[in-house]
Amino acid sequence: MLCNVDGDIYAIEDVCTHDGGELDQGWLEGCRIMCPRHGAFFDVTTGAALTPPAVMPVATFKVRLEGNDIFVEV
Repeated sequence: MLCNVDGDIYAIEDVCTHDGGELDQGWLEGCRIMCPRHGAFFDVTTGAALTPPAVMPVATFKVRLEGNDIFVEV
């Protein structure tokens, strides 16, 4: 999943580590994405789990911008 935080693009895995919910259905507030299933927050810049019930981070991926193209290293 790609997230735009103040013009910077971050890529994270689109799966909540708590129960497998799709994070792209959640809400991005600043650099925090909320899982829509149980309300866990993750930092999209680091992948860190910020609030229970999630305790494990989500995977993050290196992003490279070239013009209007976005490349994600997986």
